[in-house]
Parts: sequence; C-alpha cells; structure tokens
Amino acid sequence: MIRSNETPMDNIQVYTTKDYSLFKTLNGNRDVNQIHLSRLKESMSENHLITIIMVNENYEIIDGQHRFLISQEYKLPIYYIICKNYGLKEVQILNANMKNWTITDYVNGYCDLGYKDYIIYREFVENYGFQSQIALLLLSGEHSSGDSVVSPSSKFKEGLFKVKDLDNAKKIAEKIMMIEPYYKGFLRRSFIYALFAMFKNENFEFTEFIAKLKQQPTTMSDCTNTSQYKVLIEEIYNYRRREKVNLRY
Repeated sequence: MIRSNETPMDNIQVYTTKDYSLFKTLNGNRDVNQIHLSRLKESMSENHLITIIMVNENYEIIDGQHRFLISQEYKLPIYYIICKNYGLKEVQILNANMKNWTITDYVNGYCDLGYKDYIIYREFVENYGFQSQIALLLLSGEHSSGDSVVSPSSKFKEGLFKVKDLDNAKKIAEKIMMIEPYYKGFLRRSFIYALFAMFKNENFEFTEFIAKLKQQPTTMSDCTNTSQYKVLIEEIYNYRRREKVNLRY
C-alpha cells in the first residue's frame, strides 16, 4: 500500500529469477574483491536478506556483482531491476558514492575495454615497479619537483589518459633503475621527484652522477623530502669537483 506522502515509481519493476545464465559481467568493471566477497558471503549465510541488484538492458550487472555471485553459489533467487543505457560510467558513479575506486581498479577496467594507453601504463608499472604517480608523470610527459603527492588527474579516471612519449619515459626509467645498485630507496617518490628536477637542470650530467655514486657507493641515504634529496645529490655530484655547480634551483 502506498502512503499519502509516497509517489509510485511506475517505470521501475523488481524482477526475480534463478536463471543465473541471464546475467553478465560488465566489461571494464573492477575485479571481484575476494576479501569483500568473503565477508559478504559470511554475512549472507548467517542472515539472508532480500537484496536487489541493478542491471542494464543487456543484463550486464551495474551494481551488485558480489551479491550476485554469492546468491548464485547458494542457489538463491536473484532480485533485480533493469536500468536502460547504464554502463561503466554509471558503475563508477555508484562506486564513487560507496567505495572509491583505486588506481588499479581504473587501470584494469580500461585495460579490459582495450584502451591502449592504459595497457601501456599497466605494463610500464609492472616492468619498472614505479608507484602510480611516478608512472603517470613519466608517461604523460608532466614534471614535478615539489614535495606534494601528485594525484591522478580526472582525465585519467575518465579514460582520457594518453601516453605522450613512451620512448622518453623508458629512457628516464632506465636511468632511475641504474641507481638501484647504489641506493635501495631508488623508487621512493620524493627521490624520483628530485631526479626529475635534476634532469631539467642544464648543469646536471647523469653519467657524471653515476660515476660519483660508484666512487661513493654508500653516500645515498633516505631523506625526509625532495628538497633534502636535492641537497644530497648536489653534494655527491660536487665531490672532488673543481668547479662546484648549483643543482637545487
């Protein structure tokens, strides 16, 4: 019965079925979270409440893929509503209001959809082991020499990320990897930010820096921030150098 202050939603109907083969995974949706699945399974096994999942006209699950998998495993009926023209964008909006997508979620989602730049991004991260912010900076051609964390842009989350110069990104990545024998913290974000600043400095020669590290293999140490790393790099670089150079500005 509809109360006086309620409005009927004539265009929404709840359906029920045990034909699990009707439903599909939406291409590009984030992977099933096994931890969330396990916790939800335990909860549903103890207290089975009727829960409604959301699908589009193609029966691709927009919201409720974990609940669907558990209901299927326990052979429970599926209650669902059909939302026409819903797709990945709506999935992301729904999840943004519940559990934020991680960078990995976005990357895997767009890779599943065949976005070439995101596939390159994922392979780049896997090959070099960089944090997402560093990989994004290198592949997009952007630069940062500050101490602040670089957050992925809205374009990245919207699927608009483009690789600017893969060859150059690889060249810089290879240089960073060359430091590994002399400094275990070579992948630290603040250290790499300091290197970005060095690479832009016309007085800095990377080959000379590597040579100085070979001469002083234990001089590199962890610093609190990018500014401190710049000071340390300058000290190492100027070791036994007749003409000292300023690399901090």
